[in-house]
This record gives sequence, structure tokens and C-alpha cells, in this order.
Amino acid sequence: MATSIKNKIKSIRELKNYTQEYMADQLGVTQAGYSKIEKGKTVLSYIKLVEIARILDVSVEDIISFDSQRYFNNFNNVKGNNNGSILINQDNNETLKTLYEDKIKLLEKLLKKTEEELYRYKKKFGPI
Repeated sequence: MATSIKNKIKSIRELKNYTQEYMADQLGVTQAGYSKIEKGKTVLSYIKLVEIARILDVSVEDIISFDSQRYFNNFNNVKGNNNGSILINQDNNETLKTLYEDKIKLLEKLLKKTEEELYRYKKKFGPI
């Protein structure tokens, strides 16, 4: 059974550890608006698909042809008897590094937002 574009977008977003809030912010829409894209409640234009691909740092073709089963089979390059541990080749190591760097950037952005909200709270209500 073919996976829909909305599910492929969601899978890639989750693999990159991006939240719906992050995607919405990058697209200039609300989180609820972005959620409708992933749920298929909004008609996805090609232009919006191109924007989503840019944010996810993949091509539109990558989204369309994305197969999670094939991704995980390739990603978990298990070799020999390794007692259940997973050996990752050099290409996948670079992918992991990129994913962690993306996650760190997102966490830093969320921390900054939290600090800004805390500052506004303290300004309005006084110190904690």
C-alpha cells in the first residue's frame, strides 16, 4: 500500500526531530495550520511542498519517493553477530551528526523562546 505524501512528510519531519511548531514557524503558519497539512485536511500545493522540502533539507522527489522501511533497512546497516547492537557505516554517521546538530539548533531556539517568555513573565509579575 502506497504511503501518502502527508505521511511521508510527517515521517521525514520526525526523523529529523523537528516539531510541528518548528515546521509551522518556518512556513509562517500556525501549528494547527501545519497539523492540517500532515492530516490531509489542507490541500497541499506544489509551492508549499517545495517549501516543506526546503525546510526538511530534502528534495521534493525525496519526499515523494520516501520509503521508511527502505530507509531503516539501509540506515541500520547491521553486520554479523553483534549481540543486538547496531553498527552504523560512515555515511550514516554523518547523517546522525547532521540530525543531532539540527536537534541542537532547534533546542537552542526553544530555549531562547522560553527565556524570552520568562523575561516577559518576570517583567509583568515580578521575580519568581
